Amino acid sequence: MKQFISILLISLFVSSCGIYSFTGASIPINAKTVSVSNFITSTTNSPAILNQTITEGLKDLFLSQTNLILTDGEGDLSFSGEITKYQISPIAIQANETAEKNRLTIKIKVKYENNFDEKQNFETTFSRYSDFNSSDNLTEIEDILIEKISSEIIEDVFNKAFVNW
Repeated sequence: MKQFISILLISLFVSSCGIYSFTGASIPINAKTVSVSNFITSTTNSPAILNQTITEGLKDLFLSQTNLILTDGEGDLSFSGEITKYQISPIAIQANETAEKNRLTIKIKVKYENNFDEKQNFETTFSRYSDFNSSDNLTEIEDILIEKISSEIIEDVFNKAFVNW
């Protein structure tokens, strides 16, 4: 029973101090707001929905994984960026010189600003890809691939900003 009470008290202390959350996020104590500017697209061949998928995905992750309040203005913590690559390239070339598989690659550049600790600021490029059979109709699977890749990239951005393992 004493051990249970000790664990309970430690859990309450750690979660109430504002430095650590059980999701693994380490957010500055003073930070109350986060802003995510709309990501711009600097590549010509990406679908129009891609920048909205990235922007809204980041906002949703911050709202679900932190206690930060989303603001349209300058937040205590702010994210902005651009989509720099949306490329479909052949991989796994067969003997008859046709591709058995293709790869969709998405790359974004993210700028993170922490108004409490400038040493935490970064401007980093994140890239992920997903392979698919060349026999698949891209228009049928493109939304699924974008969702998968975007969610991986968004998780990478969150981890770079808030998870200090």
